[in-house]
Amino acid sequence: MANMSLTAHRNSALGEHKARHGPLFRHRGSPLRILALASQKGGSGKTTLSGHLAVQMVRAGAGPVVLIDIDPQGSLSDWWNEREAGEPAFAATTVARLAADLDALRQQGFRMAVIDTPPAITVAIQSVVSVADLVLIPTRPSPHDLRAVGATVELCDRAGKPLIFVVNAATPKARITSEAAIALSQHGTVAPVTIHQRTEFAASMIDGRTVMEVNPDGRSAIEIEQLWSYVSDRLDKNFRRTVIGGSANSAIGPLPQRAGGGFGRRMAGQ
Repeated sequence: MANMSLTAHRNSALGEHKARHGPLFRHRGSPLRILALASQKGGSGKTTLSGHLAVQMVRAGAGPVVLIDIDPQGSLSDWWNEREAGEPAFAATTVARLAADLDALRQQGFRMAVIDTPPAITVAIQSVVSVADLVLIPTRPSPHDLRAVGATVELCDRAGKPLIFVVNAATPKARITSEAAIALSQHGTVAPVTIHQRTEFAASMIDGRTVMEVNPDGRSAIEIEQLWSYVSDRLDKNFRRTVIGGSANSAIGPLPQRAGGGFGRRMAGQ
């Protein structure tokens, strides 16, 4: 734990988690699975998806979950600092310390890490991709966004990392949405869940929440739930493939898909 600085803007992420939800060590020994969101194109929705997927992981019982923001703009950390709920946790680190800090988070019992990256092909993104188990590439259904995916795909290919495209901020029933999915499928796997453009995504992020917390029965919340279900399944399959190859802990088990109730509540006496 030497030279480690896992602190959030307002408090220690680990201390914040313990204060609200008790000790993290109940999952010690479980593997830490790392999901990175990367895109060369700015405005693809990486930060919004990072926060939403991390919260959905908690809701689905896949935690403890930690968010990591490598983007210098710090939009994800700003959103987290507005949150009242104690989970997911947030860890502030640097590219130079990333691998070591991930090891420390693993030892402290975190099971999922979600990493937001800057909108450029930089050393930071290369470092994140190199430690990720799966890379999500959010892509808006527009010609400019589709042309920009090549560099990110090449980076994942060089690192030997699996990737999934997510068609994001799509206009409902627009033909370009299906055309974008077809075009992306020529370069890699496309998630079968499309995230549509709705004002509630931006509105929920203003005060540190997500669409699942603002309108849990809405279509946006359902899309995020379905996307995490798919991503969770892909993470499980990737881990099983690694286990069969003999390079991972054979004790790895599947991620829980759902867990009922209790999310966002403080424990008695806190």
